[in-house]
Amino acid sequence: MSQSVHRDEGDAPGQPGIAPRWTSSAKSGVGTSVGPPSQVWFTVSHGVLNEIYAPEIDRACTRDMEFIVTDGKTFFSEEKRHTRHRTEYLAPGVPAFRLTNECKQGRYRIEKEIITDPRLDVLLIRTRFIPTSGDELSLHVLLAPHLNDGGADNRAWLDRLWGQDFLLAQRNASALALGCSAPFLKSSAGYVGVSDGWQDLQQHKKMTWSYPEARKGNVALTARIDLARCGGNFVLALGFDPSPVGAAHHVRASLLDGFDAARNKYIRDWQKWHDSLRPPPQEKKENTFDYYRISAAVLQTHQAKNFPGGTVASLSIPWGYAKGDEDRGGYHLAWVRDLAQVNGALLAAGAGPGAKQVLRYLAVTQKEDGSWPQNMWVSGIPYWSGIQMDEIAFPILLTATACREKLIDQEELIRLWPMVRKALGFLVRKGPSTDEDRWEEVGGYSPYTIAVQIAALLEAAEFSLEPELSVYLRETADTWNESIERWTYASGTALAKNHGVEGYYVRIAPLTNKGFSSVTAALQLKNVTKQQSVPASSIISVDALALVRFGLRAPDDPKICNTLSVIDSLLKVETPHGPCWHRYNRDGYGEHEDGAPFDGTGIGRAWPLLTGERAHYELAAGRKENAERLLRTIEAFTSDGGMIPEQIWDAPDIPERGLHFGRPSGSGMPLVWAHAEYIKLARSIRDGRIFDMPPVTAERYLTGKSRAAFASWRFTDRIDSLGKEKDLRIEVLAPAVVHWTVDHWRTAHDLCTGDTRLGVHAADFRRHQFGSAEQFEFTFQWTEANHWEGENFRISL
Repeated sequence: MSQSVHRDEGDAPGQPGIAPRWTSSAKSGVGTSVGPPSQVWFTVSHGVLNEIYAPEIDRACTRDMEFIVTDGKTFFSEEKRHTRHRTEYLAPGVPAFRLTNECKQGRYRIEKEIITDPRLDVLLIRTRFIPTSGDELSLHVLLAPHLNDGGADNRAWLDRLWGQDFLLAQRNASALALGCSAPFLKSSAGYVGVSDGWQDLQQHKKMTWSYPEARKGNVALTARIDLARCGGNFVLALGFDPSPVGAAHHVRASLLDGFDAARNKYIRDWQKWHDSLRPPPQEKKENTFDYYRISAAVLQTHQAKNFPGGTVASLSIPWGYAKGDEDRGGYHLAWVRDLAQVNGALLAAGAGPGAKQVLRYLAVTQKEDGSWPQNMWVSGIPYWSGIQMDEIAFPILLTATACREKLIDQEELIRLWPMVRKALGFLVRKGPSTDEDRWEEVGGYSPYTIAVQIAALLEAAEFSLEPELSVYLRETADTWNESIERWTYASGTALAKNHGVEGYYVRIAPLTNKGFSSVTAALQLKNVTKQQSVPASSIISVDALALVRFGLRAPDDPKICNTLSVIDSLLKVETPHGPCWHRYNRDGYGEHEDGAPFDGTGIGRAWPLLTGERAHYELAAGRKENAERLLRTIEAFTSDGGMIPEQIWDAPDIPERGLHFGRPSGSGMPLVWAHAEYIKLARSIRDGRIFDMPPVTAERYLTGKSRAAFASWRFTDRIDSLGKEKDLRIEVLAPAVVHWTVDHWRTAHDLCTGDTRLGVHAADFRRHQFGSAEQFEFTFQWTEANHWEGENFRISL
């Protein structure tokens, strides 16, 4: 019989418990039902359930849920620490898992099948417990609620509803209920680290506590399963709802419907979704994971259901076991850059409807000034507030691709055009420098960010609903393209000499306070113990390969080849599985030397998605075999469930920390961006060309060798000389009269700026206007403010 709650024991002691922490980010699987009725997402790691998300993908509700086995005397075995784990898929590419955990002492085996109920907000775990040593063992389930993204201030209690025992928890307007197809022999609520079930079982090897409630704190719920009544076979159901009774109702309904019905529908729905995709570019080898379908399912799993198109970066919190409630977001937030990668991968996989949803989501979440938040909750509420110009450009590129692939018709383009137009205005006003690069750390002129912006301007010129804007967009793109080397290429440095090259593209060139970019300016290092500034020319990044990826430079361009030589010397790591690359030298985002988790400082580790980016370069260079080898390398970096990590450990093994050379580190896993890169690479290899290279850029710069007609002067890019073949364009952000001279003010002239209709006001000067003069000098009279600038500016001719 199930136990009655001993209320005379009183509430659990030890409020509020120890400080809450999240858990490992090293997921072996993530899953959810493919359709919207079920609003539950789950993650699996070390053979147990980790964070479960409900009622939306960015709201973590648990830390973990696992089993503990005891013999009532001397034996205590925790499932995630004391067993060997195996992860299998219930069907190819379907995010439904069979976990097999075998006791390291050979005393038991636990087999679990994990799905969500496609019809209800319920997670289902069908379990088979098998004693293998003849001992009489007890099985206990331990659940750590962290409702509504927080481990503090949770309430946990026991109750009996409709004749069934439930473990319940609530925090604010979020509640969960755990029920079982088998009776609970005993249950308890407690505070983590003091009066929870883990403490009880570890100390006594059986449940001796039965606290009815832990009112407010870091809580845990524990129950002993009646193995005699169920023969070791039972189903656990974890339901979610704003109300505890509602959550319990979902649990009871799901258990009554039965696990098999839910399992069959779950798998059938996912198989139907996979059938709608383009077939995998390569046949799966026998006895290996279908990484292509797994990656496609990862993309779909990370999408919101109440906010279609919203996709989070990862259902994980990097180094979560060392982080608490202060890190509410983790990686379960939406970044526009990651959305762009997802969109491209969905298109590569033939999932057009999903790509269209991403565009609509972006149109909804755009800010009034044309930008997007650095990242946001899936509802669109900003989380961090930085401005990253590639994230402004990507939605334009996505719209262009949707037009080219005929995913949207003219009517839908008309609806999307206001989004595109506002984004274009933001780009030409604020670009091409960025407040933060794609690694979200420093500002200035980044080759990667500039490449994305130039491609966006050219693509928009092709589909613009206001053709009069197209000339200006192309001219701006050409001017920026010709300035890339002036902004970001360093020559004759010590680093160049040490590597036997003439020069290289730097990671980023900061803006000086005089409005110039400089590859020798001081660059502030991030994620380092002591604040340090180094010359920008001393930091090199893989980001320069974006100039090839986006069709601005040929793969055999000497400057690209020079940069590649330095990249491979400083950033490449050879692992037992193949090469991987660091983001940039002196990176601090990763574990410490001793394997301790990143805590704001550390040592940057190698990123598998950069192996994918390098493979795309190899394909562009005509080395398809190299690209294929690198695709296999990415597969070798995955977890036991085929999840691609953000970073791999790139140093000698530290087994006690679970760190092994060439294997996933404690960073985010799975990383949606990495899975998207894998899908696009598979498609690119099949097609024999880079799938997401904008055709317009390649045609204009690689084939057509287009040159810029103008050199541009801006307050944020004050050129000091003008080439003899160039006309001059002066660009400002308000109407003005340019007051100018070429004879040291003996004579002066005025030229009014013209409105580009994108927030930039431009005055164009033809080279012949300057005659044989050696200097052009000018200032501004601001029309609307009716005042003079008060400073003269000079350009050598």
